[in-house]
Amino acid sequence: MPAVHGSQPNPAARVGIGGPVGSGKTALVEVLIPELERIGKSVSVITNDLVTAEDAERLRRSGLIDADRVLAVEAGACPHTVIREDPTMNMEAAEQLDEAFPGTDVILLESGGDNLASTFSDDLVDFWVFVIDVSGGGDIPRKRGPGVLRADVLIINKADLAPHVGVDLELMVAEAREVRQGRPVLVTNCSTGDGVGEFARMICDEVLF
Repeated sequence: MPAVHGSQPNPAARVGIGGPVGSGKTALVEVLIPELERIGKSVSVITNDLVTAEDAERLRRSGLIDADRVLAVEAGACPHTVIREDPTMNMEAAEQLDEAFPGTDVILLESGGDNLASTFSDDLVDFWVFVIDVSGGGDIPRKRGPGVLRADVLIINKADLAPHVGVDLELMVAEAREVRQGRPVLVTNCSTGDGVGEFARMICDEVLF
């Protein structure tokens, strides 16, 4: 069951989305919102960046979600800090959304782009995913960063680019499953939506049951 967060009687489940810069976290959020809403789940979003609200503004302008349901957290320093060491700002933002939009099913918390060491505090999220992409190199799973190893789900994004960047996608997926010792690995292509429905169903199964 999701953890009980904040003072609201029925707080939304919190799903963290982390990963390196350019791996496609914002694109994943953009295709995940309508997929969750299609299966009857209401969504809010918190974005994290160092000193900008650019990702939040992109989502607000997208028309995919009520702009008031998108909040921005500016870390001002290492992105790890506000999702792991001291997630207070994100927790306060989530409580603000819970209060403003009671009955919300899930809050998606997108981390600022960082390296393979990025992880989420258990105090902040109920479930979290780590996003890598094939253009970053097929050897990423073998590097065994904490994000790759410890996330509830590892997402290998931009699957369509594999033949263009010389990556053996099947091998990359096999190595990811090996280092994660059988824990979930999903392959996605946000430009076509491939794999996103499976991810949405996994969120429902794990934290919204």
